[in-house]
Amino acid sequence: MTEADILSALDEAVAEPALARHLESVVPILEERLRVDPVAIMAWEPIPLDTYRRLPAEIRSSWVFILRAGITTGAERHPNSHQRMVSYRGAGEFPSQVDGEWESRPLSSDRSRPIADRWVSIPPLTWHQGIVDPAQNWVVVSFHTVPAEELIEERPADEGGVQQKLYVKG
Repeated sequence: MTEADILSALDEAVAEPALARHLESVVPILEERLRVDPVAIMAWEPIPLDTYRRLPAEIRSSWVFILRAGITTGAERHPNSHQRMVSYRGAGEFPSQVDGEWESRPLSSDRSRPIADRWVSIPPLTWHQGIVDPAQNWVVVSFHTVPAEELIEERPADEGGVQQKLYVKG
């Protein structure tokens, strides 16, 4: 499959009613997590893969993230996964580094817009960050090529190098 084929298949998957029903139940819980923790920049949960009817074979986990309105998440990367992410509700920018320079990627949740305006594809070890519109929290759906328990996030460390963490405990 080409990258365009993968994004097209994932775009069909996020349009499925089963995902909308799942998000209707999970998003309020994530919103509450942000409300009770005013310093948290985001909240997230894995989405069970059986929520989707069909996914490309390389997709091993899916996630919903809520990024707090008006924040910048800071640079992060995934050394062990190719990430594909769609803007689901709200808007923001999702720049990534290409050849050491940040490239802007505004994303829209308007499903009438082309895939390129709603999706971003981030290869392993590529620095990226979310810049959220100040008007509202931003809900995004993300797909990774590793299982949820194996997804590693790296962030720059104060003393140089990177700090790693897992998003969920296995």
